[in-house]
Amino acid sequence: MSSDDQDLRLLNIGYGNLVMASRVVAIVSPQSAPMRRLREEAAGRGKLLDATQGRRTRSILLTDSDLIILSAINPETIAARLTAEDETK
Repeated sequence: MSSDDQDLRLLNIGYGNLVMASRVVAIVSPQSAPMRRLREEAAGRGKLLDATQGRRTRSILLTDSDLIILSAINPETIAARLTAEDETK
């Protein structure tokens, strides 16, 4: 896979929602107080994307563009999808 193709890989974060895999910096669990504050702060700045489709938030994705993305998929599942894509190179 060329470097151009690697930059265009999409990561499925559930319910038909996709993000560019190269932009994801971290995948964290939303239960801790710092992650709750991060979520509230991002909402106040207009940098929060809710991709849960009305379901319970199970993971928070941090991107290099300062966006915070909420997903209803477990962090382990998203990480496994990201790792599986990395191994296919």
